[in-house]
Amino acid sequence: MPKKKNKRSIQSKTLFYLITFNAIIVILLWFFQITIFDRYYEKYQIKILNTMVDDINNTSSDAIYTKLEEAAYYNGVCIAITSDNSYVTTINANMDGCVFKNNNLKVQEMMQSFISSGDNKKTFKFINEDRHIAAMMYGLKYNNNYIFMYSNLEDISMVTTVVKRQLLYLSIVALIIAIIISVYLANKITDPITKITKKAKLLGKGNYDVTFDESDIKEIDDLATTLTQAKEELGKTDELRRDLMANVSHDLKTPLTMIKAYAEMIKDISYKDKAKMNEHLDIIIDETDRLTLLVNDILDLSKLQSGENQNLKIEEFDLVKEINSILKKYEIIKETEQYNFEVEMPEAAIVKADRNKLNQVIYNLINNAINYTGEDKKVTIKVVKEKKNYKVEIIDTGKGIKKSELPHIWDKYYKNSKKHQRNVVSTGLGLAIVKQILEQHEFNYGVNSVLNKGTTFYFIVKGK
Repeated sequence: MPKKKNKRSIQSKTLFYLITFNAIIVILLWFFQITIFDRYYEKYQIKILNTMVDDINNTSSDAIYTKLEEAAYYNGVCIAITSDNSYVTTINANMDGCVFKNNNLKVQEMMQSFISSGDNKKTFKFINEDRHIAAMMYGLKYNNNYIFMYSNLEDISMVTTVVKRQLLYLSIVALIIAIIISVYLANKITDPITKITKKAKLLGKGNYDVTFDESDIKEIDDLATTLTQAKEELGKTDELRRDLMANVSHDLKTPLTMIKAYAEMIKDISYKDKAKMNEHLDIIIDETDRLTLLVNDILDLSKLQSGENQNLKIEEFDLVKEINSILKKYEIIKETEQYNFEVEMPEAAIVKADRNKLNQVIYNLINNAINYTGEDKKVTIKVVKEKKNYKVEIIDTGKGIKKSELPHIWDKYYKNSKKHQRNVVSTGLGLAIVKQILEQHEFNYGVNSVLNKGTTFYFIVKGK
């Protein structure tokens, strides 16, 4: 069994990451001030001394003192000039840490060793024991004199010392401020998400009255908008589902009631009269067929929606022949109800499709047209060739469909509010089945409707 992960809220994670980020910034400041800054300062001072040496070598003896004085005060170094082992003069000897203002034996020994060596220049690195800091002295032979330049390799100015002492307090204050800002940001980000989550749970329980408030964060606003749209769609679906259950219940209840009633009549009365009994049995058979059709519609749509039977059996067949075969099934309502079927088709139309499923599409569209056609009971079936394909149109003369309702007629729970004839059972699933089959074939389809004039359903089948 896999180990269960320890999950934390967005608020705690956001707070943790922000505080960690701020702590890293403070640590980096300390690291730079204590470690990197001292190394940088040392390299900077060494570079200054090397630059001063180059300038001295390029300066005439008449201007050397002025040059040394300017360089010493400008670069923060102190200088001693001697012809032997005794001081002739010092420059900037009051500089903090300067070793030339007192008789430092260690420094004197280094100076004497350089003078005795006969070298033209030499670098000395040592520890200034008076200040306990790293230091550097540069010895340079210039004409008959020796110039010694001293520099601290650690910044010991009062400003730097104060800054280092205050850095601890500044870091603590900065960390406290960072925590406050982090808590604020965490709440700012997570509060809207927490509210949306609570309302989403209510939505999941079927409460479609919840509202998802927007914030000033784009991504959260997008989520709120998406959930609002989902809420509206779920509300519509739930309403249509209830309508479907009511419609199906009604359509199931009526034939069941009639079957029971006529069965009881046969049992109690008409069994004595063979003609009457056969008439009643025919009604029972018709109502049973009606129930079968209802159940088959529901099962067919369920299979299509769940992805069953996705493999199409594509074959070539004559579409005109199939339509004529389907129309023969409506002969009884032509005779008994005076329905008028007008057909405009070529002699043949060879197409490529799943024969059985395409027949189901045509059958459902004709049923729909019968249900909603006008008082003239006219239904028109057209097949028109368009290049290599064929366009099939099923036309009724009914009251038409409102423009606002057209996008919804293909919904699996949608059922037009207009009353329809009961010649053919309608559960509101027929058009949903048509949509699924045509999309499975990747055929173009649609509907055109004019109020009080009629509706035309069409689809385009691939030709041979």
